Amino acid sequence: MDIRVETEASQNLREEEVPLLVDSLLPKAVEKTVIQQAISQTFQSTAHLANLLPTGSVLTFQLLSPIFTSQGDCDAVGQYLTAGLIALCGLSCFLLSFTDSFKDQMGNVCYGFATFRGLWVIDGSVTLAPQVAAKYRLKFIDFMHALMSIFVFAAVALFDENVVNCFYPTPSDKAKELLTTLPIGIGVICSMLFVTFPTKRHGIGFPLTAN
Repeated sequence: MDIRVETEASQNLREEEVPLLVDSLLPKAVEKTVIQQAISQTFQSTAHLANLLPTGSVLTFQLLSPIFTSQGDCDAVGQYLTAGLIALCGLSCFLLSFTDSFKDQMGNVCYGFATFRGLWVIDGSVTLAPQVAAKYRLKFIDFMHALMSIFVFAAVALFDENVVNCFYPTPSDKAKELLTTLPIGIGVICSMLFVTFPTKRHGIGFPLTAN
């Protein structure tokens, strides 16, 4: 019995001393080329851009894009379907930018569309007082954010490999350079605009605040 305890203790000690990953198995760090750095930066920019879009629209596009494009090998019908998918998701990003939400007295989250008169509750379960609804009225910044959402979604769609292969199976060198630099440019410009002119709306597909 004592021998068994000592054996288990020594075995556990050896397991603790063994590292999770052996250094020899890790890939060696290689200096990236300019193109590889640009591609890596594009991935990072696209990941940040996706946070500025409604979650439902982005997930719908990412889910249906491989199906509509047949993994990038699509015919004329697939191109029309893919163009329709991009248009619908872009329109969804535009319209959802005008949605907002609030919590009622029971703590339930209610969603509505911002209008020039106030907030129109979608399900009609709650009626806001005129002075409260006036706080949710449409402003110029809302149209600005909706327009930027379309640009951001267009950048995400252009960065999708299946969409690019569907419309441009053999792009030229200039087209490849444009598809690489365009998402970065849109990411920088839209990020600066979003930071400079932030929105306080938390509509459908956007995260809610604690309040």
